[in-house]
Amino acid sequence: MINLEKISKTVFKYRSYTPIPFLIVMLIFQQTTLQSLIIGFVVALTGEAFRLWGVSYAGSETRTTGDVGGTYLVISGAFGHVRNPLYLGNILLYLGIGIMSNALFPYLQIVALVFFYIQYRLIIIAEEKYLKSAFGKSYEKYYNSVPRLIPRPTKYVDKSVPQPPLNVKAGLRSEKRSLQAFTIITAILIIQYLMN
Repeated sequence: MINLEKISKTVFKYRSYTPIPFLIVMLIFQQTTLQSLIIGFVVALTGEAFRLWGVSYAGSETRTTGDVGGTYLVISGAFGHVRNPLYLGNILLYLGIGIMSNALFPYLQIVALVFFYIQYRLIIIAEEKYLKSAFGKSYEKYYNSVPRLIPRPTKYVDKSVPQPPLNVKAGLRSEKRSLQAFTIITAILIIQYLMN
């Protein structure tokens, strides 16, 4: 029998490395156009904005590769609109980079979307189990009010749940690697476009 919890923990542990094969394929097979660069950049930037908004509340705990956990049930900022803003941000970031590269379009982008949706769905299973046991009824209320990956237009508010403060400086520090990778990949794609 498949041990879904064990798979979820393994996927969680190695989640930072799974985009690498897709990025390599995107760079090798890129067919960048000005239109793909602009549209893809806007999509990717939207994803990075969701990530930054989320980590500015959740902090560096989002960077852990050990066990699933967290000090707070964060429902502020992006978490007030979607339960998994960092994963939504990642999906948009990867999709945007895929659009920028225009590599094997649209097949690579569809495969990547499906792959990352499944990956994050597995991770979310482990995280939801932890949050349910750690935060009980507060989490259940939040779970039933806020969607997993598609943002709701109105912000969820529960004054009884203690929240960490907004800390954009710490968020930027936490996002340093993501921002560097996004900048480098974007620069490479722009250079490849200019050389064509």
